[in-house]
Amino acid sequence: MRYVLLIYGVEVEYANMSPQDHAALMQGHAAFAEETLKSNQITGGAPLQSTRTARTVRVRGGKVSVTDGPFAETKEQLGGIYILDCKNLEEAVALAAKIPDARYGCVEVRPALDL
Repeated sequence: MRYVLLIYGVEVEYANMSPQDHAALMQGHAAFAEETLKSNQITGGAPLQSTRTARTVRVRGGKVSVTDGPFAETKEQLGGIYILDCKNLEEAVALAAKIPDARYGCVEVRPALDL
């Protein structure tokens, strides 16, 4: 089953990381990607650009509203995703715990619908 791992963190905290901490974070992602590539579990993923580039689209009463930013009700922002093929939820959760951002923010694990 495919699972989407949504990586959340506080952008300003990432922006204020020391170069060493940022390098360690990126090395952690490289190690995670290598591990999940070797096991043929990763099927996609990408880091996201800053929330400054985001637009939120809503349709209410047939009218489209577009606002700048992500505007979800949270202090943490979605920073990237991984899409993994896992045996079950427990395996997906175990892999999510290996994503380095789990130490700074959180990683949401959601089963993907097969369409």
